[in-house]
Amino acid sequence: MIIYGRVTSEEELNQILALQQKNLPWVVSSEEKKIEGIVTVCHTLDILRAMNELCPHIIAKSDGIVIGYALCMHPKFADAIEVLRPMFDEINVVHPKIKNYIVMGQICIAKAFRGQGVFRKLYQTMLENIQPEFGLIITEVDAENRRSLQAHYSVGFEEFKTYRSGDQNWKLIGLS
Repeated sequence: MIIYGRVTSEEELNQILALQQKNLPWVVSSEEKKIEGIVTVCHTLDILRAMNELCPHIIAKSDGIVIGYALCMHPKFADAIEVLRPMFDEINVVHPKIKNYIVMGQICIAKAFRGQGVFRKLYQTMLENIQPEFGLIITEVDAENRRSLQAHYSVGFEEFKTYRSGDQNWKLIGLS
């Protein structure tokens, strides 16, 4: 049985980091990247903890182990992670007046639990837990990550724009 909720302990934060480590670009093979997707950002425990204090992350657990997560990133962290700064700049271009949004900073599901509705339920749980304080979830997806884009569109995300940062094209998307 999978249980969904918010992070309540340091151990859960460490389990998020362990799952993240298994899905980083330099760990996953090129073929697997195309099929399964990857996570882009490698967080530290300190930043993950600080983010969680402002808006607790969403997790899925099975037998007491975190098997999926959706990180809640308050706009106050716009300058905290270098690779995400361009996304916040683009958010300010697309929605300069919007103040009540949260960024989904990363989503990941353990391989053994993919294709079982965990992705959809993580976002459903996130929406239920952030409202009414935040009326919009914004995130970005690498335009080449077809699996992730399809999954996001299937739960109701809409595209705001495509932009280039570094050597990648990104889709800036939102869910309300």
